[in-house]
Amino acid sequence: MAIVSQQRARTGRGSELLLLGLALLLTLFSYAQVGLAETGQVPADLPVLALLMAAIAVVAHLLIRWRAPYADPVMLPVVVTLNGIGLTMIYRIDLARGVEGAANADRQMLWTILGVTCAVGVLVFLRDHRVLRRYTYTAMIAGLVLLMLPLLPGLGVSINGARIWINVASLSFQPAELAKIVLAVFFAGYLVTNRDNLALAGPKVLGLQLPRGRDLGPILLAWAVSLAVLVFERDLGTSLLFFGLFVAMLYVATERLSWILIGLVLFAGGAAAAASLFPHVGARFDVWLHALEPEIYNRDPGGSGQVVQGLFGMASGGLMGTGWGAGEPQLVPFANSDFIVASLGEELGLTGLLAVLVLYLVLAQRGMRAAIGVRDGFGKLLASGLAFVIAFQCFVVVGGVTRLIPLTGLTMPFLALGGSSLVSNWIILALLLRISDAARRPAPDVARPLPQPPGPAVPVGREDGAAPDGTDGADGDDGQPTEVVRLS
Repeated sequence: MAIVSQQRARTGRGSELLLLGLALLLTLFSYAQVGLAETGQVPADLPVLALLMAAIAVVAHLLIRWRAPYADPVMLPVVVTLNGIGLTMIYRIDLARGVEGAANADRQMLWTILGVTCAVGVLVFLRDHRVLRRYTYTAMIAGLVLLMLPLLPGLGVSINGARIWINVASLSFQPAELAKIVLAVFFAGYLVTNRDNLALAGPKVLGLQLPRGRDLGPILLAWAVSLAVLVFERDLGTSLLFFGLFVAMLYVATERLSWILIGLVLFAGGAAAAASLFPHVGARFDVWLHALEPEIYNRDPGGSGQVVQGLFGMASGGLMGTGWGAGEPQLVPFANSDFIVASLGEELGLTGLLAVLVLYLVLAQRGMRAAIGVRDGFGKLLASGLAFVIAFQCFVVVGGVTRLIPLTGLTMPFLALGGSSLVSNWIILALLLRISDAARRPAPDVARPLPQPPGPAVPVGREDGAAPDGTDGADGDDGQPTEVVRLS
């Protein structure tokens, strides 16, 4: 006689709490190191920072225990670590530049609190990620409206040549950061409905299954919209992210290499056309290809001085870095936002910068793991799209700072100064936690037929052969009685 024993699934909340403690210790140690290097004493506001960061970690942890007990235990500690490192570097640059009261660091702390509040709201009110599928086309409309908001007169403002901001009540916000989330919802809902047509139909040429002409409509539309963002808003980063997100989710939905090749061809054609037709795009290509030439270096505006200074800063950091507060990252323009990677590379060195990138790799890997484990197609596509957004932004930002690719204007998630980016990425974390909770949650009870001895089978229940509920007992495929077994 076989005995089936059940094991209770581990939630991982204890491991999460331990990792959160390590993340807080790392943040506070780094913050104290900056104060000691800059002023010779521990920052006076260190207890306040410790209290706020501990409150953020504890509230988020308890909320996950309550609303998403099976969520991945590594994601939240990784994000808290990245957020703390970014806050420390922003504080360090405030001190070096003599910013009164470290105003940028204080503002980043407020945005962190707002981001955590939004993430908590998502986990509390969104009990099942599949609900979002009902709003597929609503999300499409919302995403397009958010992308077009900066073009409205009186609302949109131009900063450093890019019209990607809106100004409301003296506060600036970048709506494209929220647009990438709602567009990911739209792409997931659309592709899970139409993936059979996109994956199976079409001719086969040179071993590649090509799509039908009418099925090219979605990718051509995404290409056209991304070019429109590039042309009218002068924003290469958002255009690249938007198109890359759609192509990546399309490949995940169909598993057809032809979509990737078509996407690359369209991207290459669009980039070449934009570089030749639009001066601001051509200037970025000049900086990428000829950064050290005097004419390009001294050009104002649009010179390569920022890129070159960032490269020199990372070179001075070497393998192990100058140490917190011992470098000169403030010499690079936008050292606390667009070039915060160069700032970290200078003071933490190649070793520290690689450690930070490994954290992003872990976060993206855990998001993909949730996509693989979740049982519904919509959740798989949404989780993979959101994980791709984080990984792709990291690649584009680090590639631009190191001159692997042209600069795009995107910012590092959770690290760089900027409220709209920080809030939207905390929302992405909440969605990934919700999907990972569904992926790691034990399977529901299922029915399995009981083995029957030789001879006529009599359903268990009443003496007249009926099932206990009074039916004919034919709920299973063979009409045999069933037992309830929990699959772990």
